[in-house]
Amino acid sequence: MFKAKTERLKKLAQIYPDRIKELEKIFDKPTNIYLDWANMLHWSEKLSWHIDPKRLKQFCDSFSAISVVRLYQGTLETNPDSIHFINDLTKMNYAVTTKAVKIMRLPIDVSGIPNNSPAILANFIKKPLLRRFTLETIEFLNDKLKDLNLSGITYIEHRKCNFDVELGRDMLHDYDAGGTDNFILWSGDSDFADPVSQLLKDKKKVVIFATARRISIELGATKAQIFDIQKIRNFICNAKEIQPDISKQL
Repeated sequence: MFKAKTERLKKLAQIYPDRIKELEKIFDKPTNIYLDWANMLHWSEKLSWHIDPKRLKQFCDSFSAISVVRLYQGTLETNPDSIHFINDLTKMNYAVTTKAVKIMRLPIDVSGIPNNSPAILANFIKKPLLRRFTLETIEFLNDKLKDLNLSGITYIEHRKCNFDVELGRDMLHDYDAGGTDNFILWSGDSDFADPVSQLLKDKKKVVIFATARRISIELGATKAQIFDIQKIRNFICNAKEIQPDISKQL
């Protein structure tokens, strides 16, 4: 059952009654939601709009069958904005799981290798692709790295903070604990194919909320139902990104 938590949601529900009915069918029994936030952030590059965590939580809270909304996001401990964001998510009553983002320094210093050596490039390019490169291509790429070295750049920083273990574990733990019939995953990551397959095998409803071309082959192969979040853009996007024709009606 849908009961809008805000006046704006109420008006949007009147504009999109079919969307609400579709979601009420998905959330027809006790439901848990799992948000892989880092994965979701990348969707905005294709969507050209952004998910507002506050509006998303208000939307989820409007469905009586949704028991908990779990959100997984790393904390960059040297960044006050990152810490503030995690605190805000907690205040919004998300069930937040976080851990420190690992910052890895990957060397790109080519000064100690021959110009035709793929030794440094192999750290960034898959071997099957690298083997297809000509010597001229390898030399060209090494020259580009050398230019960076001459400007004082000898490494790049790579941030890593995956939650595949934690999120998959929580899905299966919630299943074991009982009381949850529907498992809603917001991610297109292949790492979640195994827990999704297990839940489907155990006759639970699993729905993947994502967007076109952002679902891995492995996750798609599970045959879990897929819901395109473009359908609910105006419910969950940043307020300034609500489509103009709809915004005029609010």
